[in-house]
Amino acid sequence: MNELGACPSVEEPGTRNVKEARLARKRARRVQSPVRIVNLNREQTLVTKGRVADKFWSRFRGLMGNDGLQAGEGLLIVRCNSIHTHFMRFPIDVLYVGSDCEVVGIDHALRPWRFGRIHRGARFVLELPAGTAKATNTQVGDRLEVTGCSLTRS
Repeated sequence: MNELGACPSVEEPGTRNVKEARLARKRARRVQSPVRIVNLNREQTLVTKGRVADKFWSRFRGLMGNDGLQAGEGLLIVRCNSIHTHFMRFPIDVLYVGSDCEVVGIDHALRPWRFGRIHRGARFVLELPAGTAKATNTQVGDRLEVTGCSLTRS
């Protein structure tokens, strides 16, 4: 026991390497290049500083708790065909995108505490600052180019 009455921490042999490896993986995820998304039909850049939500927790959390999205930011949610804006504080544009990177649906300025529509042909969803879809004239049928991540994650 130390002077505060607490037992000193005792590490199991080999746990230091496990902890260091876990921290290195976390750092690598944070350092990965930002996602960039371009609308090829309109020759407009939609996202320059995007994030990917491809694990259970990141997909579940989405943009909840964030204060907003700045121009050029976005969240790409893989394996998704519908979203909600519960616990969010700001409206968003939502692009529903098929496996061929074609936009199959759009929700403009979806306000907090709403459900987006279900799009059965969508394989991923792109959440953008409200007004981005109209400002870039993005429409259903437009093809997107996604760089900085793989959309074939399991």
